[in-house]
Amino acid sequence: MIRLNQLTKTYGNKHKQTTALQNLDLTITQGEIFGIIGHSGAGKSTLLRSINLLERPTSGEVWFGDTNITALSEKELQHVRRKMGMIFQHFNLLSSATVYDNIAFPLRLVRTPKEEIEQKVSNLLKLVGLEEHRNKYPAQLSGGQKQRVGIARALANDPQVLLCDEATSALDPQTTNSILRLLLDINKQLGITIVLITHEMHVIQTICDRVAVIHDGNIVEQGPVTEVFLKPEHRVTREFIREENENAELLDAIIESLPTNDHAQVVKINFLGTSTYEPILSVIVQTTGVSFAILQGTIATMKDTPYGQLIVRFEGSQEALERTYRMIESQVHELEVIR
Repeated sequence: MIRLNQLTKTYGNKHKQTTALQNLDLTITQGEIFGIIGHSGAGKSTLLRSINLLERPTSGEVWFGDTNITALSEKELQHVRRKMGMIFQHFNLLSSATVYDNIAFPLRLVRTPKEEIEQKVSNLLKLVGLEEHRNKYPAQLSGGQKQRVGIARALANDPQVLLCDEATSALDPQTTNSILRLLLDINKQLGITIVLITHEMHVIQTICDRVAVIHDGNIVEQGPVTEVFLKPEHRVTREFIREENENAELLDAIIESLPTNDHAQVVKINFLGTSTYEPILSVIVQTTGVSFAILQGTIATMKDTPYGQLIVRFEGSQEALERTYRMIESQVHELEVIR
């Protein structure tokens, strides 16, 4: 649905230039929730705004379906932009307009009949759970409610794509989760493709199908969220995952404090899918005769997929340990000896 070919964006003049994006290629398929994660200054906002050409690339192409929109006139581009809704970090609502009028604003711009506006806005208010707030002003709303207005407004023209510019970074964790659930419901109910940028791995894990990691204007890693999260290849990706793991430093201290033992090893085991809930370790060690202690464990979900991670200290003969690992590897996503 969206394809970026060799996209480059530079700022400045011939004497001093800053490169925000560099020869970037990216494909986003219809109906998916695609996340772009990066630190501040990595280029993720420029990348998102290049999709609807709010930022004109210095070179390269942006394709929307079968159309190279970088080759369109401004009038033709306006028509395409109506197929791309956008929500913002700080909501960008009209402070002097009610909730109803904020949502109706893009419909009035294209001269939609009054009766149709009433029907559409009422349906959108119901979708985002703000039916009782239609006559309130933004100053009377919480941050989460303001973002729901922003989402409803972005959906007013029935877009095919929803672009989310740090849509939850100004919200508290509980409100963030409610907004993410709403976006997930919108994706499932309406089939709208969602592209979101964030600096929070939690956001990516919660609702995204695929993710691209951006660093210094380049995509350094991309793929299904489960693969990127459980098998990170780039340093920046590993940093994001470590930041998400509040117990990482505690685990390091525990491992360092373990006594040296030639018959013991510390292993990381990643589970994915239904195996997450199965008693794999207890069954296998009864067969191989090794002993084990769980140093740290996590069970959660990535979108709809359960996953788990265990840090385990096994003790036994080398032969028994290797046999244990082979049996475990046949039933889990990944096993790695870390010490």
